[in-house]
Amino acid sequence: MSRLIRLANPIRATFSQIRVMSNDSQQPGWGSGAGKGGGSGGSVRDAGGAFGKRQATKEEEYFRKLSQSQIETLKNSLSEEIEYHKDQIEDHEEAVARHKRKLEELKKIIEHKDD
Repeated sequence: MSRLIRLANPIRATFSQIRVMSNDSQQPGWGSGAGKGGGSGGSVRDAGGAFGKRQATKEEEYFRKLSQSQIETLKNSLSEEIEYHKDQIEDHEEAVARHKRKLEELKKIIEHKDD
């Protein structure tokens, strides 16, 4: 039944999933020791305390910088691709103009032969 409801209203289902996923009442906080997730965050994070929180902060900072770097790389790549396609459009427009000129020349040749 819940699957049917999710299919009927995917936006509501998505928001409810986000709400459920963001509820961290089970976990006391990042770097506060090993949690119930089954995996360990490493010996420093397992110990908890200030060093565990510092390690968690460093990890978050690392992934934030990595994400920003990836976004910047993607942005540059897309800009280059846009420029490439603009150049291609220019080349194609020149080719179209060249072909139109050739057609006009052929029409003139045909008209002169008919005279």
